[in-house]
Amino acid sequence: MSDTLTMSEEEILGQIKAEVTGNHVFVYMKGTPEMPRCGFSNQVVQILNHLGVEYGARDVLTDPRIRMVLSGYSDWPTIPQVFVNGELVGGCDITTELFQSGELKKIVGVEG
Repeated sequence: MSDTLTMSEEEILGQIKAEVTGNHVFVYMKGTPEMPRCGFSNQVVQILNHLGVEYGARDVLTDPRIRMVLSGYSDWPTIPQVFVNGELVGGCDITTELFQSGELKKIVGVEG
């Protein structure tokens, strides 16, 4: 993953597009999967880890422009944002609801 601090906003948008299309599941979050920096990001990480899903992640706190460009791209204002197969699934609330109903397993392609 590139360091966005030296990138233009157009380059950040290109990086976001590459991340969401280049990973089956990708999460934009506050912090990292190993050290989430907000409860909502932590909850999404716990859900994905529970399902055994492989996913990529980017910490939006490293550069405030990531969040701004991401929200313009996804038309979703809050963090975390979960993408599957290049499509926005939603934030923490939607991810949690889908997990509780069993739908998230199907969306991410987990058997069981």
